[in-house]
Amino acid sequence: MAIWKLHNNGVLAPGDVVTPDERLSWGKTIGLGAQHVVAMFGATFVFPLLMGLNPQLAVMMSGIATLIFLFLVHHRVPSYLGSSASFVGVATAIYAQGGKPDDVSGAMFWCGVGLVAVGLVIHYLGSGIIHKVLPPVVTGAVVMLIGFNLAPVVAQTYWPQDQWIALIVMVIVIALSVGLRGFAGRIAIFLSLIIGYVLSWLADLVLGPMTRVAADGSSTLVYRVDWTKVAQADWIGLPPVTDLANWQYGSADNVVGFHLPHFSVGFALIAIPVVIALIAENTGHVKAVAEMTGKNLDPYMGRALGADGLTSMLATFVGAGPTTTYAENIGVMAATRVYSTAAYAVASIVAILFGFSPKFGAIISATPGGVLGGITVVLYGMIGLLGAKIWKENQVDFGNPINLVPVAAGIIIGVGDVSLQFGDSFTLGGIALGTIVTIALYHVARALAPRDMVAAAEGAVLIVDAPGAYTDEAVEPANRPESD
Repeated sequence: MAIWKLHNNGVLAPGDVVTPDERLSWGKTIGLGAQHVVAMFGATFVFPLLMGLNPQLAVMMSGIATLIFLFLVHHRVPSYLGSSASFVGVATAIYAQGGKPDDVSGAMFWCGVGLVAVGLVIHYLGSGIIHKVLPPVVTGAVVMLIGFNLAPVVAQTYWPQDQWIALIVMVIVIALSVGLRGFAGRIAIFLSLIIGYVLSWLADLVLGPMTRVAADGSSTLVYRVDWTKVAQADWIGLPPVTDLANWQYGSADNVVGFHLPHFSVGFALIAIPVVIALIAENTGHVKAVAEMTGKNLDPYMGRALGADGLTSMLATFVGAGPTTTYAENIGVMAATRVYSTAAYAVASIVAILFGFSPKFGAIISATPGGVLGGITVVLYGMIGLLGAKIWKENQVDFGNPINLVPVAAGIIIGVGDVSLQFGDSFTLGGIALGTIVTIALYHVARALAPRDMVAAAEGAVLIVDAPGAYTDEAVEPANRPESD
């Protein structure tokens, strides 16, 4: 029996939604898979680098992790698994205490263990637990702060590299997304990247190199498209094995690749608190996908969290960063309205192949920063606005202080990247702190508020409002119907 049925005999009509268990023709599916690869490659390279890990290995393991994830959730939850910004602070804190890459891998291994444990609890006790802890007002806020927290990445990293190319590419993304019809409109982001890449190359030919100012104030002339590392890279090859004996944090000569984790209780205690944020973050991702697809994915919530944890354990065991559901790809699905898990399977295979080819990895990593700026300014905003859509669909009442006040604080903390310093070894901030504040203070406010205010704040417990969707929390988990 085929995993995916062909959508509308392969015809994609305007306004059509392709569900997770459907697919387009394999040619179109490969194109959509390539677009997902483009969406996730930027952060999949950047975050491992910031964590002192190998990006080629990270890309390879992200593809393997996604295939395992899709299998464990029965291909019902379209999602790509990759590195997360949530882990960067943990790695930095471990290095600050004299740790090495194997210490980072060992500490983050326990994050995977924690996610597996939580996933098992939810799978056997039901997603009602999540509904109680994470009602629509909270999940909407989490999705929103996840998306909008990425804004500084655009403003400080990508956009300043070439503001005019970024502006042009942003306009191209918007124009192609709404102006093209059929399949071409569905891969507007991928087309925009190719066009932006070519525009950057033409700008180099016509205008010459541009001036880039470093953090220390020095300036250099650089080309927008630099393929120096592409020319040096091999076509086929595996990531190296880490030489931990000579490894030194911050050294340009570091060789990081395959390595086994080293387990330390002290470093594990630094990493474990991140699990709290990951639970809410991953739940927010699944609920965002449920909102977009109109499917009740609650029966798969535990599987999704457990799969995230299991793949994180596998990835960190070989020396890559932990894997988690990827926010960037939610934006791609929102833009294309194609939720087929077949596209993610294709993206996984492509990512694995890239992991075996330093050459292709170098080509993708050479994408001009201005092009990424124009694309991400649209994608990240779309992720954030999905949170508002969750509020709207569930009719969240922000006239009620229980909903308004704690969520307002959490979003500002998440978007503004506010942080709390716990001694010299651990800092909690951004998405993690914003998520914890939103969840904790919502329930504190609910406990302190008068009964009539609490009753007024009660609302729908499901994010989706699809015909036939499961709505009875009293049904035991084992008897809950799967959504088709």
